[in-house]
Formats: sequence, structure tokens, C-alpha cells
Amino acid sequence: MLQALGALTPLSPSSNATASSNAAASTSGQVGASFADLVAAAAGHTVGAMRGAEQLSVEALQGQADVREVVDAVMSAEQSFQAAVAIRDKIVTAYLEVSRMAI
Repeated sequence: MLQALGALTPLSPSSNATASSNAAASTSGQVGASFADLVAAAAGHTVGAMRGAEQLSVEALQGQADVREVVDAVMSAEQSFQAAVAIRDKIVTAYLEVSRMAI
């Protein structure tokens, strides 16, 4: 079965970036979700969709679920997975592009 996805943490936290984000948050009065939180939520949604499709597949094998429901759940999980892979590819591409920048 699928395992739960843990929280994402930055590889090398910068105290300077933290201080500037805290200053921006106190200035605006509102704190938005961080990029890591958004990625973790998207990954959690994808894992949930895959778990649901897996559970429905098992129920269908036991004769307790309709085939149409299983197909819908599997197709939804596949779309979520493809979106997650596309987002991962974009993040990797952006990272590689930034790493090639001259300082």
C-alpha cells in the first residue's frame, strides 16, 4: 500500500530569507501558504486519489464496487499523478536553470 508523504523541509534554511518573510508577513498582516505547503498539499491530494482508486479496485475484486466507479477513480488518480509528475519536472527544470546562472 502507499505510505503517507511527510512534510517538506528546506534543504538549507536561510535566516535572511526567514527574516524577510517574517517582515513581509507582519507588514501585510496576513500569512499565506508557503510553496512547500502547496507542494505538500498537492502531493497529499495525489496520494489520496491513488489510495482511493486502490481501495475501490480491491472492493471491485471482492464484488463490492461498480466497475464504472473503479474506472472513474483510477482515471482521476492517473490525472493527479500525471499532474504531479509534470509539476516535479517543472521544479527540476527551474532548479537546473537557476543553478546554471552566473554569480
